[in-house]
Amino acid sequence: MTPPLPSPAKHVMSPWRRLSGYQWLVLFVAWLGWVFDSMDATIYALVMTPALRDLLGSRATPENIGWYGGVIFSVFVVGWALGGIAFGVVADRLGRARTLVITILIYAIFTALAGLSHSWWELALYRFLTALGIGGEWAAGATLVAEVWPESLRVKGAGLLQSAWGAGYFLAAVVYFSLSSQSWRVMFFVGILPAVVALLVRLKVREPERWVEARAGAGPRRPGLAELFTPGRRRDTLVGTALAFVAVFGLWGATNWAPTLIRELLAPRGLDEAGKVRLVSLAVMSLNGGAILGYLAFAPLAQWLGRRGAFSIMLVGSAAALPLTFLLPASYATAVMLLPVLGFFTNGLFSGFPIYLPELFPTRIRATGAGFCFNAGRVLAAAGPLLTGVLVANLGTFARAASSIAVIYLFGLVAVAWARETKGEILQ
Repeated sequence: MTPPLPSPAKHVMSPWRRLSGYQWLVLFVAWLGWVFDSMDATIYALVMTPALRDLLGSRATPENIGWYGGVIFSVFVVGWALGGIAFGVVADRLGRARTLVITILIYAIFTALAGLSHSWWELALYRFLTALGIGGEWAAGATLVAEVWPESLRVKGAGLLQSAWGAGYFLAAVVYFSLSSQSWRVMFFVGILPAVVALLVRLKVREPERWVEARAGAGPRRPGLAELFTPGRRRDTLVGTALAFVAVFGLWGATNWAPTLIRELLAPRGLDEAGKVRLVSLAVMSLNGGAILGYLAFAPLAQWLGRRGAFSIMLVGSAAALPLTFLLPASYATAVMLLPVLGFFTNGLFSGFPIYLPELFPTRIRATGAGFCFNAGRVLAAAGPLLTGVLVANLGTFARAASSIAVIYLFGLVAVAWARETKGEILQ
C-alpha cells in the first residue's frame, strides 16, 4: 500500500524565512541610515524657534522667526533636491554601497557643525550642506534594498525602509525631550552619530549583483539624466517627479510646522520653555505614531489596490486631514488626538516612493531615475515653507497658513491619473 503523501502545507516555507542574513543586514543599514536622516531633518523643526530667537537677537519677533525659519527650510529643501539628483547619478556610476557611505558622512558632519552657527545665514549654510547628504542617502539606500531583496518581498521591504523616517522623527523627539534643559546647539551635536552607520556600511555591505552585471554590460556608456527624458521614459519621469513634489510640498509647507502650531496653542498657558519643550515633544511623538502606521500601511495597500490606488487614498486623506488638524483644535489635547491622523496620510504617502520609483527604471539608471524623481520636485517644493512664512504674515497664524497648503494634494490626484501601474511587474 502506498503511504499517503505528506501535506504540502507542512513544507511551505514562509517567504520571510527565505531571506538571508545578508539581505536583512542590507535593509538594517539602509533603514538605520534613513533613521538618522530623519532625525537630522527633524532637529531643525524642533529647535527652530529657540535657535532663531538666539541668532536673531533683538530682531527675533514672531514675524521674523517665521520669515527666516521659512528661508532656512527652503534652503534645506533645495540642498536635499540637488543632493538627491547628483548622488543618484553617482550611485549608478560608483555603486550603491559606496555612495551610501559618502552621503551618511556628509549629513552627519554638517548637522554637528550647525551647532556652531553664530548667525541665521551660517545655520542656513550648514543645513544646505546637510541636506546634500540626506537627499543622496535616500537614492542610494532605496535602490540598494530594491536590488538585494527578492521580488516576492521587495514591496514589503520598501515599506519597512520608509518606516525608518518615522523612527527617526520619534528619535528626534525623544532626544529633544531628554535634552530639554540643554542649549539648542546640543541637539545638532547629536547629529554626528550617523557616522557609525557609515562605518558599518563600509565594512559589511557589498554592491548588488544586479548593478555589477548592468555596469559590466553597459560598456563605456555612462548613465546620465538625459536618459530619463527619452520618449520611452519621459512620462514615468514626469509623473514620479510630480507625485514627489506634492508629497514634499505638503510635508514641508504644512505638516512639519506642527511644533509651531503646538506652541501657538500653548501660548496662553504661560509655561516656561522647559514645559513647552516637553509638551511639543509629546505632540511630535503623537504625530509620528500615526506616521509609522501610515508607512507600514502603504505596502499592503499597494499590493491590494495597486500603486495608483494606494497613492490616491493617501492623497485624499492628506487633503482632508491637514485643515482638520490645523483649524479645528482649540486646545492642546484636541491637537494631540488629531496629529496621528495627519501623520498617517501626509507621511505615509512617502512609503510609495521606494516601492514605485525603482519599478519605473532599469537597473543601469535606477538610482538616477529614483533620485531625480524623488528630489527634482523639491526645488519647486522649496517654495512651500517660504510660502507658509508669507501666509503667516497675511493670515495671522501658522494654523491658517499651513491648512491652506492642503490644495496641493488635489494636484497629486491629477498626477496619479497619468501614472503607469506597475503592480506585478518584475524589476528590469
